[in-house]
Formats: sequence, C-alpha cells, structure tokens
Amino acid sequence: MATNSVSLAKAMWRGFRGKCPNCGEGHLFGRFLKVTDTCDHCGEELFHQRADDLPAYLVIVVVGHLVVPAILAVETAYAPAVWLQLAVWLPMTLFASLALLQPTKGGIVGLQWQIGMHGFEASKLRRELAPVLVKVDTRAA
Repeated sequence: MATNSVSLAKAMWRGFRGKCPNCGEGHLFGRFLKVTDTCDHCGEELFHQRADDLPAYLVIVVVGHLVVPAILAVETAYAPAVWLQLAVWLPMTLFASLALLQPTKGGIVGLQWQIGMHGFEASKLRRELAPVLVKVDTRAA
C-alpha cells in the first residue's frame, strides 16, 4: 500500500524547528511551551500531544553532559574563584536549558505525531490510507 506519510526524522525535525509535523509550515507553539490545538496552516489537530516531562529530562541530560565536563576542565586547569565559577556556569546552564527546552518538546511532539501515540492514532491511520497525489505535467511534448 502506498503511503503519504512524513518520515519520523522529518516530523521530529519539523517539531524541533517549532513547525507543524504534518505540513512543516504552521506554528507548533502558541506560547513558549504551550502546543497549539491545531495547526494554523493545515488544520492538523495537535492537542493530543502528551510530552509531559520527557523534554525536561532530555534537556537535563544533554546540558548536564556538556556543562559538567566543562566545569571540571576549567576547575582542573585554572582553579578560578567559586564566585567566578558560579557567575559563569549558572547563567550558561540556565540559558542552554531554556534554549533547548522548546525545540526538544517540539521534537517529542513530532515523534508522537508520526508514530501515532496517544490521540494521534486516527491521524496516522488517515495519513496511511490517504491516496498519494501525483502531479501530471500537461505540457508534455
């Protein structure tokens, strides 16, 4: 059976960019972490998403694995004062976490949408059963 489905990688990339996983055009977020109910471009229902705490856990793991080795390397090589360490690493950790949180949540929503998790089952079934449209060139010689 031919499918008109978006690949998992493409759906997650679209979500990571804050776009609708279906069309890649509409906005995924209405506010910082609030997913819109429907895509403003294609009308795809997005309110089914249940990202919950997974994006936060993933961001903690990624930022922690970047910041902690950097802190240890700086401490070992230069041994700066504690106040300087706090003045540098706390804001860096905060900004990195905030910068990654929305894209990570978008990627998780794209994942859920593409594989049909939670309320996205009907959408996945509709995508799989939709006929593939083929553009015909009528200017053929």
